[in-house]
Amino acid sequence: MKVTRILIAVVFVMLLAACAAPAAPAPEAAEPATPAEAAPTEAPAEEPAAAAGSNIICVIVPPVENPFFGAMQDIAAAKAEELGYEALRLVHDDDANKQLELFETCIAREAAAIILDNAGADASVAAIQAAKDAGIPSFLVDREITQEGVAVSQIVSNNYQGATILAEYFAELMGEEGQYAELTGRDTDTNAHIRSQGYHDVLDEIPGMEMVAQQTANWSQDEAFGVMESILQANPDIKGVIAGNDTMALGAQAALLAAGREDVIVVGFDGSDDAIQSILAGELKATALQPVAEMAIQAAIQADQFIKTGDTGKPEKQSIDMVLITPENAGNYERFAPKP
Repeated sequence: MKVTRILIAVVFVMLLAACAAPAAPAPEAAEPATPAEAAPTEAPAEEPAAAAGSNIICVIVPPVENPFFGAMQDIAAAKAEELGYEALRLVHDDDANKQLELFETCIAREAAAIILDNAGADASVAAIQAAKDAGIPSFLVDREITQEGVAVSQIVSNNYQGATILAEYFAELMGEEGQYAELTGRDTDTNAHIRSQGYHDVLDEIPGMEMVAQQTANWSQDEAFGVMESILQANPDIKGVIAGNDTMALGAQAALLAAGREDVIVVGFDGSDDAIQSILAGELKATALQPVAEMAIQAAIQADQFIKTGDTGKPEKQSIDMVLITPENAGNYERFAPKP
């Protein structure tokens, strides 16, 4: 009987152990609820912040006091915003060091792209390369750089073509004879050299045309005023002035008007609204219009396509022909484009 009781007790203990065994895995089932295991499900929540950063397109230009650059920035930024981006408008003031700082800002902001009118053909290469190394593509307008394969696109006016058609008209206005002066742009700007070369490839072939002064006014209207005063004092028989851009042409025109020399023929280059109004007022005689609106819009469109597909479908170097603006057609253009 005693043995029977012992056997019953042993069996009872074994039954209790068997019943308790299934409860052991319970702690494992509870583990997914711990903070350490829940972390992976929270990671995707950080992705929108990165996407927001990559939605910025920086639009960097020279001083916007120049209507050419102001219009360029406005048009490019507006098109970028129309395409769904946040446009960050920046100005480098033709200072390569400041331009590099602005590029560093865009890199830190994880910009999706940079649209740039650069601060020097050589000096800008390092900044554009730094952006490329950071995975940020650059799209250049108006001014080229000295290297290819660094920027995705370089969209420029056909400066040489524009310079030659302007020089031909200038020579016609001068009657293909007489003394003239040339005001050149900033020496570090490739366009300044291209335009001057275009002028001389035409004017140097005309025996009666005599250049008596060639001086830079660094694209500045105020500087051009002072330069023109000096040139006029040294060359009182001057008959014409051909300038590398409209702001210098307007500065020279102002100096000539102040000196009572309305007879001197002055032509510019860019096609700004100020130049067009001066032409319509009978002051400046002509300008060559750069298709700023088209260049700026194309830069934004190509940036958008490259961001989405990795390709623009166009060559890096792109050139757009210019239009000669005279009193006959000046009223048909505004903001660097044909009127609607």
